[in-house]
Amino acid sequence: MEGIVLVVHVLVAVVMIGLIMLQQGKGAEMGASFGGGASQTVFGAAGAAGFLTKLIAGLAAVFFATSLGLAVYARKATETYGVIPEAPAAVEAAQPASDVPVVPNAPSGDVPGAPAN
Repeated sequence: MEGIVLVVHVLVAVVMIGLIMLQQGKGAEMGASFGGGASQTVFGAAGAAGFLTKLIAGLAAVFFATSLGLAVYARKATETYGVIPEAPAAVEAAQPASDVPVVPNAPSGDVPGAPAN
């Protein structure tokens, strides 16, 4: 099911990009209002603004829904499998933590003691 949603998501994205690139800018309306280019439009002199706008709005709604669906699938996958697999507990080493010899009657702590007078 996740694969189908992903394929629909990608196809809708590609179609939306194509349709957005087909739209004319605001500057193109100026020439069409004087009669230039009206014969070249497929949807008539009024243009395809209404049709393309509604189509892209519908595709945007589908894109939004598939995005949410993929996010839900991703969330379930991380809850089921986990993002980072659990590592086994660290095994304690049998050797001492330090190779420094222990001095008897040495002061404890990181700072050495003051010399005795």
